[in-house]
Amino acid sequence: MSTFAPTNPDTGTDPYALKARRLGIDTYQEFVVYLRADSHVCKSEGFESLSRVELHWDDKHLVATLNVVTVDGFDALAPDEAGLSETAWRAFGGRDGDAVRLAHPAPVGSFAHVRAKIFGHAFADEALREIIADIREGHYSTVEMAAFLTACAGNRMNADETVALTRAMVAEGARLHWLQRQVVDKHCVGGVPGNRTTLILVPIVAALGLTIPKTSSRAITSPSGTADTMETLAPVSLDAAAMRKVVEAEGGCIVWGGGVNLSPVDDILIRVERPLDLDGEAQMVASVISKKVAAGSTHALIDIPIGPTAKIRSEIAGHTLAARLIEVGRTLGLEVDVILTDGSHPVGRGIGPALEARDVLAVLRNEAQAPADLRERALLLAGRLLEHAGHAAAGHGAALARTVLDDGRAWRKFGAIAHAQGGLREPAIAHRRHVIVAETAGTVARIDNRRLARIAKLAGAPRAPGAGVDLFAPAGARVSVGQPLYAVHAESPGELAYALDYARSQNNVLEIAPE
Repeated sequence: MSTFAPTNPDTGTDPYALKARRLGIDTYQEFVVYLRADSHVCKSEGFESLSRVELHWDDKHLVATLNVVTVDGFDALAPDEAGLSETAWRAFGGRDGDAVRLAHPAPVGSFAHVRAKIFGHAFADEALREIIADIREGHYSTVEMAAFLTACAGNRMNADETVALTRAMVAEGARLHWLQRQVVDKHCVGGVPGNRTTLILVPIVAALGLTIPKTSSRAITSPSGTADTMETLAPVSLDAAAMRKVVEAEGGCIVWGGGVNLSPVDDILIRVERPLDLDGEAQMVASVISKKVAAGSTHALIDIPIGPTAKIRSEIAGHTLAARLIEVGRTLGLEVDVILTDGSHPVGRGIGPALEARDVLAVLRNEAQAPADLRERALLLAGRLLEHAGHAAAGHGAALARTVLDDGRAWRKFGAIAHAQGGLREPAIAHRRHVIVAETAGTVARIDNRRLARIAKLAGAPRAPGAGVDLFAPAGARVSVGQPLYAVHAESPGELAYALDYARSQNNVLEIAPE
């Protein structure tokens, strides 16, 4: 245990020691410690809410954000206890009652580089390595990370800085290595609800003998991430050893990236980046490329959907992003191919983990009611990846992918991957349901991706896997008065009411043009 605090000569106890207490509070990836306002340590050190504090135990330490409990009669935390959030508790790794000591942390030296960037100076390679290492160690507060992200946004990072940022993010996590000469991957920059092509592409590619160790993210502000959707079908929280076993057996996997510690700083930064709505180009490129390089990939296909309510809203922005992705990837030894796709409306019918999984299964099983747009987009992307990897001649990849899907090989491979990850199951859709109908007749001319996604989130997705939106009237569909447009699914009456209240307050979630 650290020895910076004195020992009381009368009692033999450390006056700065507190008892660790697990409070069960989810703060996502942020370390948070809770003290009573009447705690002797809180008073003596002059700690205030949102102060950064350093916790010491045994020979370990972590830096956390302090929340001060001031409610009269609050009995969940004693004055001599330090309450830990779930993330901090996992890092602590101890037991209730273990001794911890709190102190003011040393200033974060690397933040001087962030200040310099704000005032117009370029980042040196070493500066970015120091910043990313400090973020990985939890030394940066949320405010400091927001400042770093803001300093990088607005095209303030040149190509050399973007490469250095990507390298630094790779260096702060695990890196996988494979015996195969060629390892392929696929990524979508996001912004389009229901776009779950990965779950179809991976088994197609793996069934043809290619290696595709796909790591995916969970949703932060969207109704579902690829990992959330896959988790309704099979376990995704595999560690690196378990992931490797699946890939060696089946040629591919679809797992949660957080379980294998690839470019972990990216997940930390995304937590701050998304609420700020700062999709800086350099940060996006570093996020995508660092994870592909860390996963051991040699070839990657990046899908950039373009649309007025997608993440990337113009072709010019899409081409600019594509050029930087290709450039940075090549510098780090990754051959990148980029495809710009239609992001003007949702893909498939379901929006939310279980509803999206239902669509994926329908496509893989070649069911008659399978969403044609999801099927065709998955085949387009799978074909393009096969061509990029040299496994199909130019212009012939989609046909090869279609054959694998049509003859059942893709479905059998998906089942094998799911079983290797822990077992295949059917997705359970929330049974509380309300249908929104058309108030006018005409053609669905436009769908607002963001508003529709928000309805799904308010209904409980992705936290409630069965919640979300079921879209009945895609873009271009002709509808009559009273015809169902979409259904909202929720697991509780309150969540359903909350989502419906928002849906009714919005004009033109689905814009219907009169005929």
